[in-house]
Amino acid sequence: MTQFSHLKLDPKVLKAINEAGYTTPTPIQAQAIPHALEGRDVLGIAQTGTGKTASFTLPLITRLGRGRARARMPRSLVLAPTRELAAQVAENFDTYAKHTRLTKALLIGGVAFGEQDKLIDRGVDVLIATPGRLLDHFERGKLLLTGVEVMVVDEADRMLDMGFIPDIERIFGLTPFTRQTFFYSATMAPEIERITNTFLSNPARIEIARQATASETIAQELIELPATRRDTAAKMKRDALRAIIAAEGDKIENAVIFCNRKVDVDILAKSLAKYKLDAAPIHGDLDQSMRTRTLEKFRAGELRLLIASDVAARGLDVPSVSHVFNFDLPSHPEDYVHRIGRTGRAGRSGKAISLMVPADQKYLEQIEKLLQKTLPRGTAPEIDNPTPAPARADSEAARPPRARSHNVKPKQSAAANSPANAPAAPVAQQPEPAAARPTQQRAPAPRRDTNQRNQGQNRRDNRDAVVGMGDHVPDFLMREFRVA
Repeated sequence: MTQFSHLKLDPKVLKAINEAGYTTPTPIQAQAIPHALEGRDVLGIAQTGTGKTASFTLPLITRLGRGRARARMPRSLVLAPTRELAAQVAENFDTYAKHTRLTKALLIGGVAFGEQDKLIDRGVDVLIATPGRLLDHFERGKLLLTGVEVMVVDEADRMLDMGFIPDIERIFGLTPFTRQTFFYSATMAPEIERITNTFLSNPARIEIARQATASETIAQELIELPATRRDTAAKMKRDALRAIIAAEGDKIENAVIFCNRKVDVDILAKSLAKYKLDAAPIHGDLDQSMRTRTLEKFRAGELRLLIASDVAARGLDVPSVSHVFNFDLPSHPEDYVHRIGRTGRAGRSGKAISLMVPADQKYLEQIEKLLQKTLPRGTAPEIDNPTPAPARADSEAARPPRARSHNVKPKQSAAANSPANAPAAPVAQQPEPAAARPTQQRAPAPRRDTNQRNQGQNRRDNRDAVVGMGDHVPDFLMREFRVA
């Protein structure tokens, strides 16, 4: 069996590897590192969680062991699609290069330009960046890429999904033609195939597993829910998810729960927190400092449930993730593989449970076609703490009777409508002349609270009164205005 000591790596790198507790390389590391040390371009096709990061980080540190960085001219460049994945690469570099004098800079969005400019001005051996922030520094005149000896493109298919391919092509054009290139992707879409044919020179093609296949250490399960309406589907999914979490119990050390939309991430996080579950959201609209703190708490075991959008699907390296939940089935089948790849890493076992409603049937068919197998079906456990619904019966009983309209005659009993009980016709009251009215002293104004009670009583007494003109019709309504 191949050992790291057989791969002709720098002794300082081997020392760091031993201190990290690794002795045996993964298949992609065992195959890619020798070609990389020979100076060849490498095209790696492997699923997430197979050790791709170390497969280019270790030979990169070994190659850069000789030489010196110059101001604003990094010696190597690593491109990652998300901030989290770029930060993960930086952590790997710190782990394996701690016994060397190599320097690095991390260029990601959400961080002030000033500190990043200072690092670039001093000169760095390894520049790790997202495409957008890298081009921002270049266009500001703070960065030159003509000294790049090694260029790495990680998660190229994710770059394609996020629309970074034009930026990648531009960055390739800014680097020297003599550079060495490492190109990694989980799938090989036609657009990615075109880029590799254009910018890679006779690469060593390394394909560890069938394109976009899930690890065999992950137990997959699909739970079908009968909801057909969108408003009821979200509630049914939240109820089912809580029931599953309760049924799994202590088996869940920590878990990542994926949603398709950022707004659903926030709603689900608040819903789980309402039921006293330790959950927090992470997605692209959150501040970078908040995203960093949330990930640090999750890695440290201080946070049990991480609710995420696909921004975290490729940048989260926590070996002990025991469960992955797909609250929504992804619209792209490749994203399903990357999501569930957060568990079952480095040979560990994991479990992935997906929720599905009838509207997701087309997504399920694409996923099963890609995996070339049918996902095992499961059943949602009984819900112990369903979302409390408003008590409609109580609210109806407590609601006061609706006031009758003033222009609708109230119903009377049959005895009241009989001729014997018919009320006498009202006699029109003529107003008294002003002189005949007795002079009365004005009574003192009642208190405000007494006045309000009297007004309320009058409104209740007159609620059923019939309003109309009766027998009196004003004279002007009887006149004719036609010209004789």
